Amino acid sequence: VFAARGVWLAPTSAISRAAGVAEGTLFTYFATKDALANELYRVLKHDLADALLNDFPETAPMRSKLQHLWNHYVDWGVANPDKIKVLAQLQVSDQITAESQAIGAAPFATIEQLANEGVASGLVANYPIPFVAALFNSMVETTMDAMAAGTGEQDYRAAGFEIFWRGITTG
Repeated sequence: VFAARGVWLAPTSAISRAAGVAEGTLFTYFATKDALANELYRVLKHDLADALLNDFPETAPMRSKLQHLWNHYVDWGVANPDKIKVLAQLQVSDQITAESQAIGAAPFATIEQLANEGVASGLVANYPIPFVAALFNSMVETTMDAMAAGTGEQDYRAAGFEIFWRGITTG
């Protein structure tokens, strides 16, 4: 419902109907629509982190680690377009609390540590980590959009990663 109508435009009656519960029952679990949105944000962020870190190659070279994250993000996004759409809305919302943002960010600490290691080793350019993370997210989402459009025979997954890699490395 959030993906189809927009997080803040979706009426709670439609949410309740889709969940198969009475509208009053929805408010038994979530005091407000904002509380529901915050919980959904947390769940989506953890779902994404679980997908990215599944079978993470701890001992692989930096490029392989980043490519693993890239490929798993693309796979998750292609398999879950509604989740991507809703998460994009929630990430820019003023209704998502600082607490929810912190809880949502927690599982990504491993990825931030990886980025810091890349900078410390000199392999990754010394850009601010939030900037590199934003580039990563934007480029993955652009790659997913190109894949969904299905134009041409281009391997967008590999091309997107190669462009990202060349953009952040010093070599």
